[in-house]
Amino acid sequence: MISEKRKEGPSSTQHENRRESTSTSSVGEKGHEPRKVSAAQANNPLSGLSREELLNAADYYCAEHGLEAEVEYFRKGALAAQDPSRLGAGLVDLTDDDRAILEYESKHPWAQSKQLYALVVLCSVAAAVQGMDETVINGANLFYPKHFGVGSDSDHDTWIVGLVNSGPYLCCALAGCWISDPMNKLLGRRGTIFWSCFIAMATCIWSACTNTWWHLFIARFFLGFGIGAKSSTVPVYAAESTPAGVRGALVMMWQMWTAFGIMLGYVADVAFYYVKDTHNITGLNWRLMLASAMFPALVVCSQVYFCPESPRWYMGKNRHADAFKSMCALRTHKLLAARDQFYMNVLLIEENNLQVGTLRRLKEMFTVARNRHAAQASWIVMFMQQFCGVNVIAYYSSTIFSEGGFSDISALLASMGFGIINFLFAIPAIYTIDTFGRRNLLLVTFPCMCLALLFTGFSFYIPAKTARTACVALGIYIFGIFYSPGAGPVPFTYSAEAFPLYIRDLGMSFATATTWFFNFVLAITWPALKKAFTAQGAFGWYAAWNMVGFFLVLWFVPETKALTLEELDHVFAIPTAKHACYQNQKLVNKVRKNVLGRDVAPLKPLYDL
Repeated sequence: MISEKRKEGPSSTQHENRRESTSTSSVGEKGHEPRKVSAAQANNPLSGLSREELLNAADYYCAEHGLEAEVEYFRKGALAAQDPSRLGAGLVDLTDDDRAILEYESKHPWAQSKQLYALVVLCSVAAAVQGMDETVINGANLFYPKHFGVGSDSDHDTWIVGLVNSGPYLCCALAGCWISDPMNKLLGRRGTIFWSCFIAMATCIWSACTNTWWHLFIARFFLGFGIGAKSSTVPVYAAESTPAGVRGALVMMWQMWTAFGIMLGYVADVAFYYVKDTHNITGLNWRLMLASAMFPALVVCSQVYFCPESPRWYMGKNRHADAFKSMCALRTHKLLAARDQFYMNVLLIEENNLQVGTLRRLKEMFTVARNRHAAQASWIVMFMQQFCGVNVIAYYSSTIFSEGGFSDISALLASMGFGIINFLFAIPAIYTIDTFGRRNLLLVTFPCMCLALLFTGFSFYIPAKTARTACVALGIYIFGIFYSPGAGPVPFTYSAEAFPLYIRDLGMSFATATTWFFNFVLAITWPALKKAFTAQGAFGWYAAWNMVGFFLVLWFVPETKALTLEELDHVFAIPTAKHACYQNQKLVNKVRKNVLGRDVAPLKPLYDL
């Protein structure tokens, strides 16, 4: 077994010196003394244990949790979990059939059970719910302001429209993201997903039935309870339920299928544009646009309880037998299920050993240098995900295209084109994020997005209507091409891996609340910003922020690609000033070498990994 919980959580000094510290976790029979585990072994707490200790640990785990009938699978699983890369080679307890199962899984990571694919579909549709919730308001912007008497160009009306559009994201930042933790503890992953999608579905219908701007704002504000809880829960549910070989791809797919939902929202806007009012319903077209986002949420609600609950959630409730049933449904063989559950239990106890109070964890997120640097980098990428200007286009592209010379229906069709580009160009990120790297994707795409927004803004100066509309559309499409593989998927992936284990949930809540808060700021300020600056100045404003984002990433955002937890500790322990100065010199050297053609001496590596 793993040793009993320590009475106190890790101190700031312990975290600052984690590489030199040791942990007191042990795996073995009940009554064994805790064994020292080096920091290098902390990435896999089973490292360094003997065969007898692993087998004893498996026996004790099964006896403690009523899994005696499965003890042979857990004994083999414990041995396989110690070094998964061996695929069972050299383990005398495993048969040739066992080794063939492990090898097949390694070579065919997507050859998974039907239940796992059902979970993949569920998570994809849940992501699409979020994307569609974000963009159905785009087409409605052409109609509801006039219907509610707030469609003029006055300061009052522009701020009202911005407030209505941004309502869900204000709720996400203030409450929606923060209620996910108690909801998950009470209802489980499936229950939280069900009720968050039910809220999203109900508020979409509610929004379609409103007759004043403030009533629409209230309905959309409550939509944020569904968006916030769902966006925090679905990626966790996927990560806890999927094998390591496909886990990263599923995290990336959250953003890709959100982009698909954004595209569906634009399709709905076009589909309902020509719907006529009836004798007793005015504004039926924009009401149907808003209501249409209920359908993917309905699909999720009807599907979610056919998927297994997260095994990790069951284990947190000390329901290990239920966890094994769930794990068996999600894996193709009991050996794989036992291996993953045994290792998950080891990590769960390690996590409990590091458990401290919320206020202390919040304090240490900013007072411990390693944690503070991770929070700083996560804040930057989440902030720039919004202030690159993408959701100006997501929420207001129909209005932007209309002012650029498009008819209303052409503006909606052009917006749908942006949605298609946003979805298609998110697909390459699945491959490039782990090869080209998170940091490099941002450093390459931010300057390109800056140029695309400048091009879009200056296009409004073109007097000829046909040329103006073509250039406005081209600029926005080029922006989408570079946003989709960079600032779109990178921030969530980066934030999910940057924080150490004991503050990861809190860190992700902080990061998610950051992106939703600045989403709210963007949505509420755009109408007034465009009125004050004109379209040219407003696009220039966000173009400038993209260049700010380039330097923020250059100076303050370390690379996290393919690094272990221990290596990340070392990377984020580097002082900010040292990191910024090194990256400045590296940039200067690249310019001197690649632009000026001069010879430069190679820099000494910043990290000794």
